Amino acid sequence: MAGAHHGNAEHAKGRRPQPPWSPPEGTEPCRLRLYNSLTRAKEVFVPQCGKKVTWYCCGPTVYDASHMGHARSYISFDILRRVLRDYFGYDVLYCMNVTDVDDKIIKRARQNHLFEQYLGRRPQPRQLLDDVRAASEPFSAKLRATADPDRRQMMERMELAVTEAAEPLREALDRRFPDHVLDERAQVLLEAAKDLLSDWLDARLGSEVTDNSIFSQLPKFWEGEFHKDMDALNVLRPDVLTRVSEYVPEIVSFVQRIVDNGYGYESNGSVYFDTTKFDGSERHSYAKLVPEAVGDQKALQEGEGDLSVSAERLSEKRSPNDFALWKASKPGEPSWGCPWGKGRPGWHIECSAMAGTILGESMDIHGGGFDLRFPHHDNELAQSEAYFDNDCWVRYFLHAGHLTIAGCKMSKSLKNFVTIKDALKKHSARQLRLAFLMHSWKDTLDYSGNTMESAIQYEKFLNEFFLNVKAILRTPVDVTGEFEKWEEQEMELNRSFSARKAAVHAALCDNVDTRAVLEELRALVSHTNYYLAAKKADRAAPNRLLLRGVGVYITHMLKVFGAVEGEEVLGFPVAGSGPSLNLEATVMPYLQVLSDFREGVRRIAREQRVPEVLQLSDTLRDDVLPDLGVRLEDHEGLPTVVKLVDRVTLLREREEKKKAEEEKRRRKDEAARKKQEQEAAKLAKMKTPPNELFLAEGDKYSMFDENGFPTHDAEGKELSKGQAKKLRKQYELQEKLYKEYLQMVQNGGPV
Repeated sequence: MAGAHHGNAEHAKGRRPQPPWSPPEGTEPCRLRLYNSLTRAKEVFVPQCGKKVTWYCCGPTVYDASHMGHARSYISFDILRRVLRDYFGYDVLYCMNVTDVDDKIIKRARQNHLFEQYLGRRPQPRQLLDDVRAASEPFSAKLRATADPDRRQMMERMELAVTEAAEPLREALDRRFPDHVLDERAQVLLEAAKDLLSDWLDARLGSEVTDNSIFSQLPKFWEGEFHKDMDALNVLRPDVLTRVSEYVPEIVSFVQRIVDNGYGYESNGSVYFDTTKFDGSERHSYAKLVPEAVGDQKALQEGEGDLSVSAERLSEKRSPNDFALWKASKPGEPSWGCPWGKGRPGWHIECSAMAGTILGESMDIHGGGFDLRFPHHDNELAQSEAYFDNDCWVRYFLHAGHLTIAGCKMSKSLKNFVTIKDALKKHSARQLRLAFLMHSWKDTLDYSGNTMESAIQYEKFLNEFFLNVKAILRTPVDVTGEFEKWEEQEMELNRSFSARKAAVHAALCDNVDTRAVLEELRALVSHTNYYLAAKKADRAAPNRLLLRGVGVYITHMLKVFGAVEGEEVLGFPVAGSGPSLNLEATVMPYLQVLSDFREGVRRIAREQRVPEVLQLSDTLRDDVLPDLGVRLEDHEGLPTVVKLVDRVTLLREREEKKKAEEEKRRRKDEAARKKQEQEAAKLAKMKTPPNELFLAEGDKYSMFDENGFPTHDAEGKELSKGQAKKLRKQYELQEKLYKEYLQMVQNGGPV
């Protein structure tokens, strides 16, 4: 009543009633869209349970060193995972498997074991040659039957290498060379023929390898190496890691339920998935990801594995498109007991069983390399939906793009690959990550010199910006000096800052477009550099808070992408001697004192004209401090700027500077030499009397007048007026030069 009375009173006084408050109209925020291989389109990302995201990623098959193809997938997914977690705020449960039971592992483990046994028998050179010859016969037959041009080329290179290594040993035996020469040449042949001999030994003796530990040692070693490589690349470890060998009971139960649901059948101790029955059911369809690949027997056989493709195994299937859920183990293969007899898991079933056990009947994201779409992921989908009796086992399928090496297909089987360890010998983990960030995660990435040079230059561009900002922020001011008035230059930079942040957000919402993000960050840095240059020209101090805000934001975005490690707030970290040491904060006060002292000494040396002291100051700047990772930048009329930089970077800069100076000196010397030659040639020409100028050219002229001027050409034809006119100009010019020469001699010049 009181409120109503008050309103009536206002109305009585003639005041209009106030309209009810309403929230302001704003822009609709961007929604994250991800490219979903299931729909082959960018779809709005909607997790099944609020902000919680369940994610399964196909991990490595651990039988050899990890290569840049692995890096392509795992760095790409690491970036996506970090963006979802640290930028969009999702609670991500990331599960990854390690395949430690597989045809490739079994074959490689047997081959390594048999080859080591062979070496232990210390074959004599003659026996080695005989064995290599025997191993070459099946290899040559396989080579003749190989249609794939890339594989054929690789095999031809192997055959040539073996031939070239065998001939010197054969020659040494025939000519009775000393034992140490025979041993050296035998070792060269063993290295060249290792693959041939291993295949040959496995074909003959592989079935006799029965110790299961032989099949576990190899994957255990390479899994350890894989984790070391991922740590070196700053790839986050998974929240859950599953190994096939530890989930065999769950895999057996998974297969049994598929059989019970009517989508699997037993045949000669193996169990196969019935693709025809599954695809024919109303609720299911086979090969959702790549339906056009159904019937591709080459892809299907590669999915089954080298040890599982035979006429006998093919005859066990009801349809050529069916795939193994469980494989009856043959002699020379590891095995586990199950309702169908001793056997081992198929490749595809392991991911379904492990992911299903950890993440349940439906996950938000499933990730893997582009080449896994068919048959691996299509088979995973089919068997998982057959097990759970649903049609939505995976909501979003993300596939990382291929990696090529200098434009060529990368393949471990073709021996065309670069290991992660070798890549890290040439470039840092940050540089590799920046190279990946400069390309779309779902497109083909070419690992080449040009790609890496772009990443190196981008890193250098950002690092110089960070160093400049840090140097400005280190300038001491009192607390009130932190808050400077914003002029138009600050307003303009801030408008650019806001626009760039909005563009970055839009790019991340658009399928996590890191390439566009890096370009927006580049534009922001360029604008800030322009602002700093303008302030420097005006001899005005830049706004510290605004500058710090830009630097911290860029650092934060790089940290989101995993390109900045540790707790650094501004810029790339400078390594210390321990994990708890902030090197920059610790040493910079001392370096600043040293810089101030040097600046005072240089000022006195200039005033007192002591060049030796100035030279010592330059040596400190150019030679001593770079070895310690310190860069001093002298600016005329301004204080020296101190920057803490990676030592390797500074030494490389110093080497490049020396090379540039040497090149400049070489060009200067070359120019001086040319100038000297030109002056010598000019002097030689000046010495020639005009009446002798054309006499030496008897191949051009046959007759001359009394002054040595030509009148007829070499064929005796009288010169035309035009020809004579041109020659007269040359003659007159020579008269002038000769007079100058005579004057020079008269004045005591060169003779």
